[in-house]
Amino acid sequence: MSPVKKHDSPALSLTFNTIYKQYYRRALAFVKSYVHDDLATEDIVSEAMISVWKNIDLERKDSIAAYLLCVLRSRTLDYLRHRKSELQMKEHVETWTIREVEYQTEALESCTTDNIFEEEIMDIAHKTLNTLPEKTRMVFEMSRNEILTHREIADKLGVSEKAVEYHITKALKALHKSLRDYLPMFLFLFGA
Repeated sequence: MSPVKKHDSPALSLTFNTIYKQYYRRALAFVKSYVHDDLATEDIVSEAMISVWKNIDLERKDSIAAYLLCVLRSRTLDYLRHRKSELQMKEHVETWTIREVEYQTEALESCTTDNIFEEEIMDIAHKTLNTLPEKTRMVFEMSRNEILTHREIADKLGVSEKAVEYHITKALKALHKSLRDYLPMFLFLFGA
């Protein structure tokens, strides 16, 4: 004779309500002692009890508690592993964010109005501009020092406005790279 399942014989089957009444509180206490989250605890217990009810061999009523404990343990472990992974990811993001904020704070603290105009910054900018091709340097200086429009520079040099934009962008990229530690102040000063 095959094992009796809940749907095979109404007389021998345990209803979900019977399992619920007999084990719910103990199951809830067991899971809550590990999970410490009421909503998650209730979800784990409910899912476990449904699983037990669907899969238990009701002919062996003595195995219900042991089977329920195994299911509860397994589902609680799954929840805890998933929660650990979530917390590690959150911690990683928070750590990265904290480091970024610390870096930005240090960078801003090091850029006081006194040192914005220091020779070091201007020296870096001049050296960088001197490494650029002559036309790029000339276009950039006309744009920033003489405050000419792209059209005016293009007319003076006999080039297109797109060429002027190209040279200015090239100069700004080089300056951004060489002045990356002073970048916020550089952007403010040179309007890049």
